[in-house]
Amino acid sequence: MRVALTVLLLVHGGIHLLGFVKAWGLAAVPQLTGRTVLALSAGATRVVGVLWLAACVLLLGAAAMRVARSPSWWMVAAAGVLLSQALVVLQWHDAKAGTAANVILALAVAMAGATARFEGRAEREARELFARAVAAGSSETVRPQHLAGLPPPVRRWLDRAGVVGKPLASTVRLRQRGQLHTAPDGPWLPVEAVQYFGVSEPGFVWWMESRMMKVLPVAGRDKYVAGRGEMLVELGGLFDVANERGDKIDQGAMLRYLAEIIWFPSAALRPYVSWEAVDDRSAKATMRHEGREVSAVLTVDAQGRVTEIEARRFFGASGALERWGGRCTEWRVVRGVEIPVRGKVIWFLQAGDFEFFDWEITDAESDPATLYDAR
Repeated sequence: MRVALTVLLLVHGGIHLLGFVKAWGLAAVPQLTGRTVLALSAGATRVVGVLWLAACVLLLGAAAMRVARSPSWWMVAAAGVLLSQALVVLQWHDAKAGTAANVILALAVAMAGATARFEGRAEREARELFARAVAAGSSETVRPQHLAGLPPPVRRWLDRAGVVGKPLASTVRLRQRGQLHTAPDGPWLPVEAVQYFGVSEPGFVWWMESRMMKVLPVAGRDKYVAGRGEMLVELGGLFDVANERGDKIDQGAMLRYLAEIIWFPSAALRPYVSWEAVDDRSAKATMRHEGREVSAVLTVDAQGRVTEIEARRFFGASGALERWGGRCTEWRVVRGVEIPVRGKVIWFLQAGDFEFFDWEITDAESDPATLYDAR
C-alpha cells in the first residue's frame, strides 16, 4: 500500500504536466482538447496552465516526502488534491478520469491526517506524563546498600542488569516492534511502537502504528496516568476499534506498568514497589499507587535474567480475571543496562494459551535529554 500510494502520486502528478504543456502550447497534446466549462481568455488559459503545473509540483513533492518518510507528506498532498480536483472540474471533458485518483488520494490523506492528529494527542499526553515525573523526580544514584534486604532473585537480577552506580530513572523512552493478535484466532498485525514511562511518578503512554490487511492504517494508544488506564485503537485514525476505560482497565494498565519495569530495572527500588520472596528463583512484586494494589511474580534464572512474569489480570473491560504474563527469550545491554529485548505477552486462558504480543525492544533510554522540555 505504501509503495502503491507513492506510485499513484507520481503518476497522477506527472499527468498534470500535460495540462501545463497544452495551455502554453509547448508541445502537441492531441489527447487534450483544452475545453473548459467556462470560457477563458488566452491569458486566463495560461494561468490555468500554471495551476496544472503547481498541482504537478505538489503531488510529486508529496511523493518525494513519502519516499523520505516525512510525516507531513499528507499536508502537501491535500493541497495538491484540492487544486487538482478544481482543475478537473474546470476541464471536465478532458480530465474527468482524474477524479478517481483524487478520491483515492483524498481518502489516504484523510486517514494520514487523522492518524497524525491521533499521534499528536499521544505526544501531548507523553509531555504531561514526563512533566509529572520530572516534578517528582530523584537524581539519587543506586548504591549496593539499596539492594540490601531484597529477595535473592531480585538482587541477582539488579546486579546482572547493572543498575548499581547509575541514577534512578525518572523517565524512559522505549522503542518496540513486533506483531500482535487482536483475538486468539485473528491474524498477526505488524507493530511499530514508542512507549514513554514516568518512573518517579509511575505511568506510561504507549503509541503504536500497524496496518490491517497490509492496507488500512491502525493507530493505538494505551496509557496509565494518575492511577487511571485507557485503551484506544482507531482504524485509519477515523473509526474507533476499541475505546475502553474503567476499573478493570485501570487494574490491567497498572499491572502492565509493573511487569514492564524489567525494561528500566531501577524502578524496582521505587517506594511504590515492594518485594516478597517466593523461592530462590522467583519473587512477588506488589505495586501500590493511587489507592490500588496489584501484584506479579517475576522469575529470575541462575544468571540473573528475568525469564517470566505472571499475574492475574482482567481480560478487557468486561472480562474475568485470567492468568496473564510474559516470557523473555533474549537479553542485551542497551545504553549500559541489560534488559530483555525479545519475548511474548501471553494470556493463559481455559481455552488455551493466547499469544497476544510478540515483541522486540530496539532501544531503551532513561531520562532522554532531547525528548521534551518538561519544565
